[in-house]
Amino acid sequence: MSVKSDFKSLNKLLDKYLRHLKAIHEDKFFAKPEPHVWSVSEVYSHVIWVNKTAAIAAENCLNRTAHIKTSKPDWRVRLILFFGVFPPGKIKAPAVVASKVERISAEEAANQIINLKRKLPALEADFKNFDPHYKIKHPRLGYLDAKDWVRFMVVHTKHHIKQL
Repeated sequence: MSVKSDFKSLNKLLDKYLRHLKAIHEDKFFAKPEPHVWSVSEVYSHVIWVNKTAAIAAENCLNRTAHIKTSKPDWRVRLILFFGVFPPGKIKAPAVVASKVERISAEEAANQIINLKRKLPALEADFKNFDPHYKIKHPRLGYLDAKDWVRFMVVHTKHHIKQL
């Protein structure tokens, strides 16, 4: 996939999240299906935080303030990014990521998604500076360059739509 198509996919996915917000009742938005399972509100909080963090990582790679690494991601990571899906089964978020999850209102979720969508065109324009050697470490996937970070945003955002 090209960076352009990944940005297009990400925008469409974020639009789905916005449409879902309009269709869900507030009680269901905050309800936890099981004690140790995230509510819809918490899923939104997680997806938004991860996307903001990934966008910053991609931006730092493009601005060349990241680490210089010549190695490619592990073959399993390349498969995830190529096919656009995580392996089957439940994936537990790393502790540093899970600690950022919070209850947010549907209005706050919508506003944060809209703000993220507004920042994407500038990030996409910065790809004129792309150098695959500038990478930032993902907590599970290892060092990713700016293209990999954007692709990760698509894969991760799509993954959580299934939960909604």
